[in-house]
Amino acid sequence: MKIKTALILCAGLGKRLNPLTINTPKPLLKLRNITMLEHCINTILKLDIKKIFLNTFYLQEQIFEFIEKKNFPADIRIVTDGKEILNTGGGILNMVNQSSDSDFIIFNPDTYWNNNYINEINEMQNFYFSKKLDNLLLIVKNNLSFDENLKGDFDLKNNIISRKNKEYIFIGCQILNKRLFDKNNLSNFSISEIWNDLNDKNKLNGFESINKFYHLTDYEIFKKLKDL
Repeated sequence: MKIKTALILCAGLGKRLNPLTINTPKPLLKLRNITMLEHCINTILKLDIKKIFLNTFYLQEQIFEFIEKKNFPADIRIVTDGKEILNTGGGILNMVNQSSDSDFIIFNPDTYWNNNYINEINEMQNFYFSKKLDNLLLIVKNNLSFDENLKGDFDLKNNIISRKNKEYIFIGCQILNKRLFDKNNLSNFSISEIWNDLNDKNKLNGFESINKFYHLTDYEIFKKLKDL
């Protein structure tokens, strides 16, 4: 089995990247002359996923214009958060409600997604389906983070995530089943609420990445990434 639909979280305000994001939404900032959103979409296409939902809120007109202009070879649908931002959990729920699929791969476009991740994410999908999971987070040891100030949030043992030693960082890719949101109403809530509930039950699953992790943490890190 394979994931058929990808979701991209594009609604955030990107305040930590000010002044760059005052007039430009974070997903449209460029690294190596290509927007972060395009890096993300190109990675999804190389995973042979052709249906993409992305959510918008802040400076959303620019996202609409970008997608229309690029004309990617995929069915890309933009779902707006509405009058108020929905945060990561609400944004994901708003998108999955638009689809009849059960399993979704979800990306944060502030990670620099590239070809190095293709095999890794395919292996992650295989693990998800072979183990009949309903959640799986892609995480990396903090010593592989380009931003050395990023501290870990998780520990990983036998693919189960805990909060013990906190050596691992979530890098912005996860697979979730729609049923995880059965108790949630469409509102502003963080996906970490779902994670915390799973963690309390010892059912939060992780898959270890071995790639160097490049992330647009803030303005200073972005300037350093531009010099790579």
